[in-house]
Amino acid sequence: MKLIIHGGFFSESSSSEETKIAKQKALSEIVTAGYEYLQLHTALETVTYVVGLLEDHELFNAGTGGQIQSDGKLRMSASIMDGESLRFSGVINIEDVKNPVQVALKLMDKEDRVLSGPGALAFARQNGFEPYNPITPQRQQEFEEKRNQQNNKGTVGCVAMDADGNIAAATSTGGKGFEIPCRVSDSATVAGNYANKFAGVSCTGVGEDIVNVGLALKVVTRVTDGMSLQQATDKSFEELKQFDGFAGVIAISNTGEMYHTDSHPYMVWASFDGRLQVFN
Repeated sequence: MKLIIHGGFFSESSSSEETKIAKQKALSEIVTAGYEYLQLHTALETVTYVVGLLEDHELFNAGTGGQIQSDGKLRMSASIMDGESLRFSGVINIEDVKNPVQVALKLMDKEDRVLSGPGALAFARQNGFEPYNPITPQRQQEFEEKRNQQNNKGTVGCVAMDADGNIAAATSTGGKGFEIPCRVSDSATVAGNYANKFAGVSCTGVGEDIVNVGLALKVVTRVTDGMSLQQATDKSFEELKQFDGFAGVIAISNTGEMYHTDSHPYMVWASFDGRLQVFN
């Protein structure tokens, strides 16, 4: 069993050592809780659970504490991909819910599995998701001071492989902050979140860059075609260099290989496979 998570990027220029330590502690606790959960649950259940924990933590740009768009509203996106069934579900630019990833899970068995905006919110309400304001005082202050653009490359994600070898991936974001209202990121697309029986990938960074190269899907496809996970990821990141693309990924393959990398250090991450590892 394997589990790896990310919490977006950490900016040494605009973040304190105290924040770095806090993120290390939070990711350590969440990945440990997630690995314990994985012992008795599927990969799909686990990635949903873990990303929900990340959404609930104000340190990360997803769910509570997400970035606010230029019109003053917080719109969130999240997706889940089950490598066993090859089902992808997600919500795009949903407002006023606590855990977008849970709404995405609710869509997994529906015929229409990716919803956006008011339709996503209506579906959430119909399925018992109560109104919730995810804007924190800090994010509101940042919005009012128009400082969001200085620290805008954050997303959370999780990839898990369960006891049966099944792989799943989930990704959630509050956006980059101060973007044009209703901008669509990579997080609820196969460019940013993808899994099959060979590998699973969750991305973070600049959504447009990730979409430009179809990053998550491309890595998984290359693993499916016979590359190792590291080879597939490194080759895909070479293609990002054409336009100085900004991205980070976490990934697991069906051989048990775990890998993480980023184009512009450094992504915050943690993994657990019987041994805890955390970014430093």
